[in-house]
Amino acid sequence: MKEILNDVSDWISNGRDKITVATVLRTWGSAPRRPGAKMAMDDDGHISGSVSGGCVEGAVIEAARDALETGESRLLHFGVADETAWSVGLACGGSIDIFVENLDPSSFEAARSLILEERPGSICTVVRGPDELLGQKLVVDNGAAAASNMAPDLEERVMNASSEAKQTGMITLDTGTAVFVDLIRPSPTLVAVGGGEIALALTKMARLLGYNTVVIDPRRVFASEDRFPHVDQLIQKWPRSAFAGIELTPDTAVALLTHDPKIDDPSLGLVLDQDVFYIGALGSRKTHAKRLKRLAKKGFTSKETDRICAPIGLDIGASNPQEIAVAIMAEIVSARNGRGIAE
Repeated sequence: MKEILNDVSDWISNGRDKITVATVLRTWGSAPRRPGAKMAMDDDGHISGSVSGGCVEGAVIEAARDALETGESRLLHFGVADETAWSVGLACGGSIDIFVENLDPSSFEAARSLILEERPGSICTVVRGPDELLGQKLVVDNGAAAASNMAPDLEERVMNASSEAKQTGMITLDTGTAVFVDLIRPSPTLVAVGGGEIALALTKMARLLGYNTVVIDPRRVFASEDRFPHVDQLIQKWPRSAFAGIELTPDTAVALLTHDPKIDDPSLGLVLDQDVFYIGALGSRKTHAKRLKRLAKKGFTSKETDRICAPIGLDIGASNPQEIAVAIMAEIVSARNGRGIAE
């Protein structure tokens, strides 16, 4: 939803409220977009977002035009064994399910509020089942309905079934009705400990990817506003004081970049028991081995220190701060997308 949010909001504010939204439900093989990816179109033909990187957009746009005219939702399938798929260019060896529907204003506004206020929630949509249920929606905010056009019994079933969802995807109710649960997660946060050249490149890259950025460094010559005008929060304090003012969540990544045990080790001591999705530390294998010995003397177990990605970043042969930042950001993205860390 985030990738189309601004455009759709602008369309509505300008009176163009006849809008269709196409959502990727499931993919197989090498389909280019993940479940939850969206494309919106208004009745003037303006497009926002993408559901396939271009492969099936033309067919989806035609389905969107039909939805605008008829008001009916449609479930589309494109695959390598489907002649229609080949004709629209899905020659990448995958298949994809896409749901096309007219925008529900109340659900959109509820979801928009969650996104803008950085609160977790979900958008639940009936995508397969009785015709009269297709497209019905429930927006969940903190375990309660923020918007819904479902009957009470269906709303309760969807609420209960979706509460266990850990990632965006399909669930099937005991009635056989299929519901797509589109999780809304707060924007991820990157905490960079150390204000060196790598942190400069890394925080700029993270902002491009939609991350909130925090830089911690007690050394004011490094952590200066002149060097980091682009970050959301610049903290010129030692780790214990700095981390006391930061909320660490499952959407937080921490990158330790000072190469200085006086700063990195206390930071690790503060984050290893926190539910963050990534912890990485700069340094060679020899440097990290020494780091592990120091942490062991402080009482940390191997299970705890195994969380540390070190040497930090994917092995791409990086040789300068900008390339190292690319390697680190790629490792962070991999961890956030549940792909694990490449060897």
